[in-house]
Amino acid sequence: MGKFPTGIRNFAEEFVKLQEKRHEADYNPISRFKLNDVVVSIDAAELAIKQLENCPIKDRRAFAAWATIGKRKSG
Repeated sequence: MGKFPTGIRNFAEEFVKLQEKRHEADYNPISRFKLNDVVVSIDAAELAIKQLENCPIKDRRAFAAWATIGKRKSG
């Protein structure tokens, strides 16, 4: 990840954080969320998307390929 522009790294970090919150909401029936926390998460997602969109297309394509392929186990 270190070779990608800051906007892509920020997007990836925020994606992981928000995905964890989504899993909590989907799979933990006793979880509760405060409206302000949800609004903050939505704002963070929108900012992360804007940062991603502002990165050069070649870097976004490389990130998409990297994310799709993922880490492969050797041997």
